[in-house]
Amino acid sequence: MINSYVAIGDSFTEGLGDPRQDGTLRGWADRVAEGLAFHKSTVDNDPFLYANLAIRGRKLRQVLDEQLDVAIEMKPDLISFNGGGNDILRPNFPLAETTAMVKQAVSKIRNAGIAVLLLAGPDPCDHLPLGKLFHARAGEFTDVTGQWAGNLAGVTYCDNFHDLTLRAPQYWSEDGLHLGRAGHMKVAMNSLNALGLTPPPYWSINEALNDGVNRHFGDVTYYRQHVAPWIKRRLTGKSSGDGRSAKLPYLTNFPT
Repeated sequence: MINSYVAIGDSFTEGLGDPRQDGTLRGWADRVAEGLAFHKSTVDNDPFLYANLAIRGRKLRQVLDEQLDVAIEMKPDLISFNGGGNDILRPNFPLAETTAMVKQAVSKIRNAGIAVLLLAGPDPCDHLPLGKLFHARAGEFTDVTGQWAGNLAGVTYCDNFHDLTLRAPQYWSEDGLHLGRAGHMKVAMNSLNALGLTPPPYWSINEALNDGVNRHFGDVTYYRQHVAPWIKRRLTGKSSGDGRSAKLPYLTNFPT
């Protein structure tokens, strides 16, 4: 039984693209916490604890330096870990170095006696400029990681990259880089299934797909609203996560 869960990562784990009605972000990690809390509630009435340390824009080294030790010190039953997406989008992507960092992080979590949910992110490359390049990098990173992570004791590997359902446009937000509501729900479903749990019966992927988002990947408006600001941040050395803090920095009763 999982009684506590901490998520670390970047915008994917923070939940960008999956806003609630009040504007706060939900995302797949919150949804996994919801699923874990649902299953726990069928066994006992003790609180389920959840923290989300993810911050958008973080490269893998930043995720590990800023979030990993903090998460381990909380001593949860489960830590979910995804990173490297922002590294893949940079001009140079050192595959061996990035894979080594993931291995070291997983080993550190396991040495602390904590279970790991290691995720490969979904493939956004159908919607992005230079998509073929990013697809090749991400595919190689995913394949190499999956080869060694798939059979490790205490590690659950959830491969969303090869889930072809998630490549459909309606699973993405209007920026084409971050998942939309249905995409985050699908990743949460994949994660729970990988953990050997069924998603809550009241979840509806069809309802999530009807989100009313106007997707116009590749046209002039798309480049003006989404691609140009991203290029500007790269040229000026800025990040979308500058000045931001963790989404939910302490283990908290879920739902809050």
